[in-house]
Amino acid sequence: MASIVMLKHRDSGLVKRGFYGFSWTTLFFGFFPALFRGDFITFLGGFAVLIVLGIFTIGIGTGIAMIVWAFWYNKYYTRKLLERGYVFADAEGVVAEAKAKLGVA
Repeated sequence: MASIVMLKHRDSGLVKRGFYGFSWTTLFFGFFPALFRGDFITFLGGFAVLIVLGIFTIGIGTGIAMIVWAFWYNKYYTRKLLERGYVFADAEGVVAEAKAKLGVA
């Protein structure tokens, strides 16, 4: 299950939720959570990959890809936020756990 860590942009002060752990929403709804989080490029790229996989593997590859992506997406999304200038803005224990799970220093 996904855990939440609060992130704040160091320049603008905009606050967003970062996630780490398994993404049930991604498993059940595909790349639509990326769209709802404003991650448009990931949504478009992922959707295109799923269409191609579905065509060439009669849908089996799509199911496998979604299971794998559900394990990776939250970490991917949160690390992209950190690369864009967001910093951790949560309780020390939550931040320590998030850093450990995300593999950031």
